[in-house]
Amino acid sequence: MPTPPFDREVLFLGGKGGVGKTTLAACLALASASRERRTLLVSTDPAHSTSDALGCTLGNEATAVRPNLWAVEIDPAEEADRYISEVKRRVADATPPRLAAEVERQIDIARVTPGADESALFDRFTRLLDELGSAYERIVFDTAPLGHTLRLLSLPELMNVWIDGLVDRRKKVNVLGRMWRRVAGSGQGSVEAHDPILGALQERQQRFQRARVLITDAARTGFVFVVIPELLPVAETERSIDVLNRNAIPVAAVVVNQRFQGNDQARLDREQQYVDRVRSRFSSHPIAEIPRLDIEPHGMPGLQVLLDAIPSSMFEG
Repeated sequence: MPTPPFDREVLFLGGKGGVGKTTLAACLALASASRERRTLLVSTDPAHSTSDALGCTLGNEATAVRPNLWAVEIDPAEEADRYISEVKRRVADATPPRLAAEVERQIDIARVTPGADESALFDRFTRLLDELGSAYERIVFDTAPLGHTLRLLSLPELMNVWIDGLVDRRKKVNVLGRMWRRVAGSGQGSVEAHDPILGALQERQQRFQRARVLITDAARTGFVFVVIPELLPVAETERSIDVLNRNAIPVAAVVVNQRFQGNDQARLDREQQYVDRVRSRFSSHPIAEIPRLDIEPHGMPGLQVLLDAIPSSMFEG
């Protein structure tokens, strides 16, 4: 029997800005916690609206929100700064003093290159996934705008190739160093066994590989697209699902959010054409419709109202 769309260990909520993905992510995390699953809600969206959705203050470390529910808002720039500091610490342990200043300068240059924030965010992302099964039973990601998120989820392949190259080069450096010491008569001890840089590269390589296996496992992971019945959100979702398919990342469901419930027949007809387009284009995926609510679904009472509006079939087999 297929895994129910919202019953996977890892859920990614994505969609164009303003479609309600942050609120729905908070809602699904609350539902998971209410079912006594230790759940972490992670926001990688720089807008940091998860705090508003939950009605509490969050930061860069996990905060307990209620029983079985923790939440964290990751700041990509802060994460990059922390990541660079860790790289400097590791490199300093393996760098001759005469080269330390130049190495640190090169690392500082790397911090401001394009993609530095994404690389650091991906590193944190893989560390959080490693906590699945120990600290948490489910992780719900409220992602940044779709383009950024799709780049992030495609990084395992790119980063593994890059790390493979770094590991190979580091091993060659160690081999040359060992040969030189033998020629110089200074012992034959293994550098690799005590090389903190090689050790860190191999640890990251293994972590990235684990992340790749997890996010492509349809029984454990799924991407939930949130759309509203308008042209741009639907068109962007069509393009995005094609990208995920090319990267073997499973799509769990498509949620049509904020369906109009009034008597304006022209608006009802206009929305229906986009709902029909979603149902036709994504017929191989579960589709849920959620009505536009009369209240702002923020804070625990509001999230519960939204939760009650979600079809139970999305949670249960």
